[in-house]
Amino acid sequence: MKARTLVVDDEPLARERLRQLLSSLTDFDVIGECSDGRSAVESILRDAPDVVFLDVQMPEMDGFEVLSMVGDQVTPRVVFVTAYDRFAVRAFDVHAVDYLLKPFDRERFETALGRLRRRLSEGKKDEMTVRLRGLLSELRPEREVPERLAIKSAGRIVMVNICDIDWVEAADNYVELHIGSEKHLLRETMTVIEGRLNPRNYVRINRSTLVNVSRVKELQPLFHGDYAVILADGTRLSLSRNYRVNLDRLTGP
Repeated sequence: MKARTLVVDDEPLARERLRQLLSSLTDFDVIGECSDGRSAVESILRDAPDVVFLDVQMPEMDGFEVLSMVGDQVTPRVVFVTAYDRFAVRAFDVHAVDYLLKPFDRERFETALGRLRRRLSEGKKDEMTVRLRGLLSELRPEREVPERLAIKSAGRIVMVNICDIDWVEAADNYVELHIGSEKHLLRETMTVIEGRLNPRNYVRINRSTLVNVSRVKELQPLFHGDYAVILADGTRLSLSRNYRVNLDRLTGP
């Protein structure tokens, strides 16, 4: 079976180079490419690729932020493509994470492929997740999480305490924040608002819903791996089987 592969790089020539190198291989299938971090997050969550060649330095959202946003929902094998200096590259070696240092030649590409093939055959996704977390904690400082959001509404600016948000749902080009009996529309995507919330407190339970963990009162198993998520105020939401990996975050301490 071919490894379904996503190429992420903000430089067109870099994407083309990787695509050409991969096109000659019989065990890899390039299912898409992305030029920025936000589309990469969406593609990874939607398509669940087996392998991602991920550029580290991208504007607005870099490769580390992409992985932080995806979290444990999808766990592809990742090969970082980076122009980092040798000191930073040491961290990739220490955590045994595959990388290609720009500019790389075919020989270095083949070396990375050999490691990648071994890891694909081993099938140890949990081990890879631990390695990536270790790398992220070393190279990426903890991001600051804002305490409030400013929402423009009917000529006013309403300040909302983030900790008061019960749950969030997608609404076309907006997200709708549910705070008690109040609803507030914010012109953001789910990906962006998820990045502004503390991942310890807010968990994605399906493609269009985020929930405040502290508001969850009960989980009821449904068919095919889905769950009903009951909040303290009686609101009934659904956790889809594609996000079942987040169950521990809803039931943990």
